[in-house]
Amino acid sequence: MESEPLITGSINRASTDYGTGDDSGSDSPRRRTLSYSATEDSCRLEDHDEGLYIQQAVVFIEDAIQYRSINHKVDSGSLRLYRWYYSRICQWALGVIIAVVLALAFIEKPSSVTYTSDPRFRPDPWEPPCGLTEAIEIVCLCVFTLDVAVKSYLIGWDEFCTNKWLIGYVLIITASVVDWAITVSMLCHETIRVRRLLRPFFLLQNSSLMKKTLKCIKRTLPEIASVILLLALHLCLFTMIGMLIFPRSEHKEKNGEWEAYFKNLPRALSSLLVLLTTANNPDVMVPAYSLHRGYAVFFILFSVCGTYILMNLLTAIIYNQFRGYLLLSVQTSLIRRRLGIRAAFEVMCFQKPGNSSSSENHVERVHVSTLLEVMRMVKMKSYYRLAIIKTAEQNSDGFITGEKFQELFNELDKDIIKEHPPKPEYSSPLLRWIQNIGSHFYLTVVGNVVAMANVMCISTILVLDSEKIVSQRDDYYMEVINCAFILYYLIEMLLKLIGFGWKGYLSYRNNVFDGVFTILLLALQIAIFVTYKIPYEQPTPAQKGVVSMWEMVRLVNMFIVFRFLRIIPEIKLMALVASTLVDLVKNLRAFAGILVVVYYVYAILGMWLFHGAIPAPAGSSTENSTSNFTMECGSYEQLEYWPNNFDDFASSLVLLYDVMVVNNWQVFMDAYTRYTTEWSKVYFVSWWLTSSVMWVNLFVALILENFTYKWDKSHALSMSEVEKMHYETTVQLMFRDHVREPTEEEIAIQLRQHRHLHLSR
Repeated sequence: MESEPLITGSINRASTDYGTGDDSGSDSPRRRTLSYSATEDSCRLEDHDEGLYIQQAVVFIEDAIQYRSINHKVDSGSLRLYRWYYSRICQWALGVIIAVVLALAFIEKPSSVTYTSDPRFRPDPWEPPCGLTEAIEIVCLCVFTLDVAVKSYLIGWDEFCTNKWLIGYVLIITASVVDWAITVSMLCHETIRVRRLLRPFFLLQNSSLMKKTLKCIKRTLPEIASVILLLALHLCLFTMIGMLIFPRSEHKEKNGEWEAYFKNLPRALSSLLVLLTTANNPDVMVPAYSLHRGYAVFFILFSVCGTYILMNLLTAIIYNQFRGYLLLSVQTSLIRRRLGIRAAFEVMCFQKPGNSSSSENHVERVHVSTLLEVMRMVKMKSYYRLAIIKTAEQNSDGFITGEKFQELFNELDKDIIKEHPPKPEYSSPLLRWIQNIGSHFYLTVVGNVVAMANVMCISTILVLDSEKIVSQRDDYYMEVINCAFILYYLIEMLLKLIGFGWKGYLSYRNNVFDGVFTILLLALQIAIFVTYKIPYEQPTPAQKGVVSMWEMVRLVNMFIVFRFLRIIPEIKLMALVASTLVDLVKNLRAFAGILVVVYYVYAILGMWLFHGAIPAPAGSSTENSTSNFTMECGSYEQLEYWPNNFDDFASSLVLLYDVMVVNNWQVFMDAYTRYTTEWSKVYFVSWWLTSSVMWVNLFVALILENFTYKWDKSHALSMSEVEKMHYETTVQLMFRDHVREPTEEEIAIQLRQHRHLHLSR
């Protein structure tokens, strides 16, 4: 979803000329007018349309909250359209359309709708009739056309002509429509659908954070290229040395290393490249090492210099350079926020006569009542709204200056302190005694110990029954143990409900987690009692209904094991690690989004290049395979990697993941080299560089930044304080301490550059 600006340039030219501009056009501070232009002709507002001023201020504040550009039309009709476009329903609908058009690759020919990707057992997949996916796709393309039309209208023609992303958006839609028309005219019998390769663009253009991240990656590439060049030099040097050390010998028993890894230049290069990832270590040196132990020095030197020095140096450079460019991006985001808040202040000064002057010096001020009216209309999180309103109402004179106005919105950068509801007051001494027990810290400690004991009991029984088949297992004792523990969990939940009250109980996330699993376990236990009665028959009764007793007990045990995760918030470091992972999922979606784009593109390319390249063996096992299938130990065929192929989109994604992990990735590269051409190595090596070298290192950098940020903020807090603190960890907040605040002059210069809003003094 678009949660950032429509565009990355325009009013935010600070990304390229930050702090520059011509200040010679400013008017006298004793005269102040406001005008706007909805088209090429400027229209001056002289009747002080208070409703329009309020509407403009609301939109500018919403832009600031979401780090959006304010360079859009500001007339009443455009502002209504703008707010509708950025409404949650609209943005979610657009996100769903993008997800649908990307998901078409799973059902388009070759379809992934089969239960297995193994060609030995794969049935004929379901193929959609011609016109079904095409109809869905043309609807999506129509929505994208409407999307680009709305964006273009809101920012104006001049801005549209200077925005490369929107121009590219139009070109991609046009190319997709042309390719769609070709598909329909050929009745879906075309060989390649070019528009499949273009679809990830729709995901990229809809998120400004993704576009900024992509720009950061592009700017980081030159520095990365220098280290990769050094890595390539290291690889070539050792390849030549290796071919000199391991030539073909007259004695066949000494040709093992040459035959397997150094027979020619391409094989030697690929062997050492794989060794760089340690995927074929120590296999690559065993033939030579078995002849003479001194040969190990060559391979150890190669790994130490390449894997442990150059590769880690590459990680450090990627981290450092990408962090630097991301820091510049965060600087631009901060300018957007300050600019949006300042623009809101400027237009609010026109809302009522007299707001802009309080003395001879004409100090600009906004009435608190005007701000409160605006804040009630702004779409934002309620706790931030309340904090801003509370701070604003503390102004005794009823007016807010520009500096104070900016400070009000610093509340957006503060951590949220959760206030738990007060405990209920009971008149009964018994209830007060129970309340003391239920709200005491030691009840949680005892609960954690009991949960650990429960998991240990399950583990013990699983170890004892590991060699037994399901029909030989006695579920009776495990069921009795589970009943006792579930009864304790229920008592613990009731004690906490009495101790904190139901509102106070639900205000703790750990209690909610416990309560959900306790209710699920209780429901499952009741279902077991109803289905299999009490006492249980011995031996275990036969299955009654759709679920056997073993399956129900196994499900209970799974829930008990998951419930044991309740200990995570009780251990400070573990809680920080877990919250870091959650934040990576919530707030760093842009980085994962670009990875999805890369996966998508490479999967489509892989299907185009290698679809059906590796045929299935003739029989159901490799013994019946044809002579084309080598049975070398560690080969694709011997390892039975048949499900890993490029025969459909889903299996292509899995194969790309297997290569990204780099364990045995040389097996896939070798197989496709044998079945296609040596040039197939270019595809796999480029994917390894893109995914494993570039993207994994970027994620490592971001995990480090996220964890360091949270650790620095919470290492001095107690566990109770950490429990009360709710971190809104975003990329902007992670780097906020390292960026500088823009000056008033810089903001004023950029505000005067607004194409549709003209402020003069």
